[in-house]
Amino acid sequence: MSEVFEIERIDLSCELNNTDHHTQLNGVDRLILRRGQPFTIDLHLRPGTHFQNGADVNFIAKTGPIPSEDKQTKVKFSLSKFISRSSWSATSETTSENTVSLTVCSHPNTPVGVYQLILDQGAGVTLAEFVLLFNPWCKRDSVYLSNEAERDEYVLSQDGLIYRGTPKRITALPWTFGQFEAGILDICLQILDENPKYISDAALDCSERKSPVYVTRVLSAMINSNDDKGVLVGSWSGDYEDGVKPTAWKDSCSILRQWSDTGCGRVRYGQCWVFAGVACTVSRALGIPCRIVTNFGSAHDSNGDLLMERFYNEFDENISGDSIWNFHVWLESWMTRSDLPLGYEGWQASDPTPQHRSDGVFCCGPAPVRAVKQGELTLQRDVPYVYAEVNADVVEYIKLNDGRVVKMSGSSTEVGKFISTKAVGRDEREDITFSYKYPEGSEEERKVFEKANHHNRLAQTGEEPGLHIKIRVTPEMQIGSDFDVYAELKNNTMVTKACRVMFYAQAVTYNGKLGETCGLGEFTEMNLASTERAEVTLRLEYAEYSKAISQDRMIKLVAFLIDGETREFYRATKTIVLDNPEIVINMLGVPKVGQNLVADLALQNPLPEPLENCVFTVQGANLTDGKPIIHEVGAVGPKGFTIAKVEFMPKLPGQRKILIDFDSDKLHNIETFENLVIYE
Repeated sequence: MSEVFEIERIDLSCELNNTDHHTQLNGVDRLILRRGQPFTIDLHLRPGTHFQNGADVNFIAKTGPIPSEDKQTKVKFSLSKFISRSSWSATSETTSENTVSLTVCSHPNTPVGVYQLILDQGAGVTLAEFVLLFNPWCKRDSVYLSNEAERDEYVLSQDGLIYRGTPKRITALPWTFGQFEAGILDICLQILDENPKYISDAALDCSERKSPVYVTRVLSAMINSNDDKGVLVGSWSGDYEDGVKPTAWKDSCSILRQWSDTGCGRVRYGQCWVFAGVACTVSRALGIPCRIVTNFGSAHDSNGDLLMERFYNEFDENISGDSIWNFHVWLESWMTRSDLPLGYEGWQASDPTPQHRSDGVFCCGPAPVRAVKQGELTLQRDVPYVYAEVNADVVEYIKLNDGRVVKMSGSSTEVGKFISTKAVGRDEREDITFSYKYPEGSEEERKVFEKANHHNRLAQTGEEPGLHIKIRVTPEMQIGSDFDVYAELKNNTMVTKACRVMFYAQAVTYNGKLGETCGLGEFTEMNLASTERAEVTLRLEYAEYSKAISQDRMIKLVAFLIDGETREFYRATKTIVLDNPEIVINMLGVPKVGQNLVADLALQNPLPEPLENCVFTVQGANLTDGKPIIHEVGAVGPKGFTIAKVEFMPKLPGQRKILIDFDSDKLHNIETFENLVIYE
């Protein structure tokens, strides 16, 4: 038995320990530690109690409802002369007659969670309760990230940018992760405790929490609520009356708090960037380096053949199961993969949006990004699905009313474009397409396709057709304006061609769902001489498209070219995103902790009609007390201006980002941000 001594009080030195462990932004009222790194507490002994260094003193550290040495959720260890960085260990130093400084270090591969540290002297004495997180600063931790700037971005940064739109109109949505806001870490731990694996076998689940691979997969399932008491309900219906429209969310904390405050009630509604934003918050809160990734032209391969065969009727409605989203957002997490051969460590793709079942559950990943690039489709987890999202080939057919099926076009470059994430330390887009795929047409790409049993059938489609059609748009396409778009034709044969052209526009959502027609040109007939070019113009008017477009502000342009002699069909499409007006922001005041700052905001209504129910929303991590500030400004006349002054008080020093959103009955999701440096 260990030596018995009486403790009068314990000083956990929360501020010092949390700062050393890079968790001080969580607060300093309790211990929040990272595994594999020492922490120190002071034991103040009762007068008359004596402690000698080297005495036989034993400890127990345990986590979970059923601690077990077999499952590594309970460990016994004793005082030693030196701290070990590869196991639980403790050393002591007598700093005064009645004070003992105790330094403890956890195993770098121990499960994360809430721990108790117990002095084992017959009747156990609890010395400390603490939260233990993954440790990207520890070389022996499987989430170790050596670059300090990357740790700042992927672990500590509480805000970021999520890219949306189309390849020609990529826009940045500012998002507040807020992983260090009050109460958020507890909610993240609650998510782990609500997952079905914990409910069915808590002892095993807590043991598996030593692995970031396991935790990431659990989060992929729990951020959606399709199979469990998860966080978000996905909806792409356009009807959000019984919840919050997905485009209204600008931060993760509001979603997580609503889920927790309602007893794990499902939060309505999310779409892909919302799922990814919340998952990124939880991952960073638990210590897993994480970043959000957007894939433009993202394939949803319904049968796993790596070929997107899309069938349309004569109204351009997709009548097949395969689909291509204008963009799709997932996340990457940094970790080693002890479950895989060497070489697949680093970034791992996971996707909490409920569109793919894996092991019977709506989840996806973590899939090694390198395995996706190399076409290693047999590796865990869900590599074939992610591979298809960025590499599937596209063949399109039109099914005519008379029953004939006509092949229209083929494209091996329509999917997997401009794969994007926020750059480290800068508010700029970083293109990471090269991480997922080799350059189109390269020798490396061909070898990967062969390895993936993806024979790239489109490479043998023969010579280019004699007639060409493509769509051209103007640089300025602001919502509220009328503007022209163009179908450009070319006869690349040696003979004159009699052609028929149809050019029209339809509203479309970001995931490819078509809405109402909002622009329709006349059926044009013309003769094109050899090598001749021609152009057909379509006028898009606000009076028409305003009644059709969704809050995504996307319009799909479709042009058909029919060879009058051969009856061959040629089709060109382009999705455009209408530009929103800009919010002008001017910061007033001295950016210091505890002093009020004022965001002076202005916006011009670009529409030829008034706006009603206009609202500015301002929020930022450690700036607005963990919740958005809502400022109503009423109505704004046609082409008129609205202004607002919104006051807030910074709580902590450092680099911060203030996010501003404008919403109304007709204009939605107008966002901007301002970077601030807050001083003590």
